[in-house]
Amino acid sequence: MLLDAASLYFRAYYGVPESVTAPDGTPVNAVRGFTDMVSRLVTEHRPTRLVACLDLDWRPAFRVDALPTYKAHRVPGEPDTAPAGVPEEVPDTLAPQVPLILEVLEAAGIATGGAEGYEADDVIGTLAATEKTDHVLAVSGDRDLMQIVGDGDPAVRLLYVGRGLAKAELLGPAEVAAKYGVPVGRAGEAYAEMAMLRGDPSDGLPGVPGVGAKTAATLVGRFDSWAELRAAIEDRSDNRISATVRTKLVAAAPYLAVVEPVVRVAVDADVHLDRPDALPTEPVDPDRLDALAERWGIGSSVERLRAALAR
Repeated sequence: MLLDAASLYFRAYYGVPESVTAPDGTPVNAVRGFTDMVSRLVTEHRPTRLVACLDLDWRPAFRVDALPTYKAHRVPGEPDTAPAGVPEEVPDTLAPQVPLILEVLEAAGIATGGAEGYEADDVIGTLAATEKTDHVLAVSGDRDLMQIVGDGDPAVRLLYVGRGLAKAELLGPAEVAAKYGVPVGRAGEAYAEMAMLRGDPSDGLPGVPGVGAKTAATLVGRFDSWAELRAAIEDRSDNRISATVRTKLVAAAPYLAVVEPVVRVAVDADVHLDRPDALPTEPVDPDRLDALAERWGIGSSVERLRAALAR
């Protein structure tokens, strides 16, 4: 199981009231919510190995260099040309909770993983792509990770929690294909290509003006690869692209030339884990976990985590 840690703790922060506080009044809503999410995921899915994947760079330079608008609107007080490396805007009452979440994971013995210069999506993509033994379940509210699903050996699935854990969707190639109208045989790859064409305002991806999700899905379904589609744009004899759509694609040529590494999840990041990823059956540092529970008033969440590990 590969957790998109930031995706989950942001959802925990907004899903649990700030009135949930430590004895000294410090908000611990994200800590409580995140810990409870992990407990529920472990209980329901019984992974033997688990990594909480971290954003060591939420806006990597290689993506910003290719497309300066990438996530630029999320940088506080910066224009669309905001440089890479600027910290993401995080709510004042969430930022202090992130180190505490990491302390809880460490005391419990749950591995964390990251890669310098890469996002958590890339960490997940790399660990999924290089896994040789166990089936993989990624957990995220980020649609970009739909591109990693596959029926290989081992298989890769995404538990998409964009609408919350209670409404989580388990997605494989068949589900992604049915949801977005892309070919099932290469659903993950085709989803990424559709996203390139359609764009994504939440990530600062403009897409091709005039090409929406349905047109994009239809278009990628006619080709076996992104390279083949790109070549067909210039080949006016290729009737798989209508004249109207070709005009739009030609006008967007500068964008199409650079967008692929921005959207594709990396599968070759230099990932480092802080410990082996085997999920323990009991906390590795129970005294420290007890101290955290008492200091921050998160005893009930810690007990649920203990129970989940022990099953």
